Amino acid sequence: MRLQCEVEVISRLLPTCGLRGRGRGTRALLSLGRPPGRAQGGGSGIYLMVCTARDRVGARYKVQENIERFFTRFVEEGKATVRLREPAVDVCLSKANASNLKNFLSAVRLAHQGTDAGALPLSALVPAKTSEVEKPKAKMIITSRRDYPLTKNFPYSLEHLQASYCKLARIDTRVLCLKKLRKLDLSHNHIKQLPATIGDLTCLQELNLHDNHLESFSGALCNSTLQKSLQFLDLSQNKMKALPIQFCQLRELVNLKLDDNELIRLPFKIGQLDHLRFLSAARNKLPFLPSDFRKLCLENLDLFGNPFEQPNPLVPNIQLKIPLTLVECAARATLNYRIPFGCHLLPSHLCEDLEVAKTCQCGSACLSSFIQITVTMNLHHVAHTVVLVDNMGGTEAPIICYFCSLACYSQFLDRYLQSNG
Repeated sequence: MRLQCEVEVISRLLPTCGLRGRGRGTRALLSLGRPPGRAQGGGSGIYLMVCTARDRVGARYKVQENIERFFTRFVEEGKATVRLREPAVDVCLSKANASNLKNFLSAVRLAHQGTDAGALPLSALVPAKTSEVEKPKAKMIITSRRDYPLTKNFPYSLEHLQASYCKLARIDTRVLCLKKLRKLDLSHNHIKQLPATIGDLTCLQELNLHDNHLESFSGALCNSTLQKSLQFLDLSQNKMKALPIQFCQLRELVNLKLDDNELIRLPFKIGQLDHLRFLSAARNKLPFLPSDFRKLCLENLDLFGNPFEQPNPLVPNIQLKIPLTLVECAARATLNYRIPFGCHLLPSHLCEDLEVAKTCQCGSACLSSFIQITVTMNLHHVAHTVVLVDNMGGTEAPIICYFCSLACYSQFLDRYLQSNG
């Protein structure tokens, strides 16, 4: 019988010499059995063997009538201690599977009592394999093409993988099998497209794709399990012109980097990212900000180097349809009265339109009939720290405003003209 856990063997004679154990366990493989070639019979020839990475051959301890006491108070937490008479040591077990630990201790107890070996689940006492005693590798950093593994798999236990400067044209399918990954850094490569299966990495919290050749970010990724896990996303220095409508479903995002792309607009519903605290979209091609931008609550914002247009509220873009179409009336009523909707109730294309409906200054919704203008917004209204928008020291940027009717626009215009003399 075998058990994988962490072990610390503490001599009870150490305190008399003024020494103590380290207090830290070492990954080990415990085996209960007979040495090779030992004759079958009673329990007198049964040993407990402890193998570690430093001692794969293992240290053996006689079991029968040699155990002074079992300490199992914390066995449900995967912890226990076996106190031996000779030598005078305590074998302290931790980080074990609770069920496996109970079974192992039961077998050790029976062997101690002299139970016939035929009734015990014994194992051959042979040296442990390296993979059985090495601590699972949680982090791997690769920074050159020649170090990238081509013939062997990545350790299944990886939680942090960096593969930069490897000239990767696509994401390795072996990476997509690392279900424990929390941090994936594929910066400084040649990746052009992201597979939807990245969404199967259910623990992924940080994704760094800085300096690649990406032209898009899949809507399927935004609807995957990344919605619940992804907190850091770096898409800077790529070739993206826009992000999908579904992007704002990544509501756990805290830090988003979009610098040095070709973005002509930010996600329409960016205000839904209510956990977002750090946003940088410097050196893009943004002419203005979406109306939902004013809902953000950021700690740091960087929009330097965008060709923002000069706002002019007196030159509106009028898209009003009078009288309103039946679709527009139904859409406004659905949203204003907060009527539940979905693809099982309405056509899918209408649901998609409703998801990106505009919001008037009065709070009402509008779909395809509206008046659009741009006004100036001080970015300090949404961020504590703002990087200057231009070399002139400005912290203001144009933001879109929508109006559902001429009446709403007229009211805004009256207030604007009064405030500007």
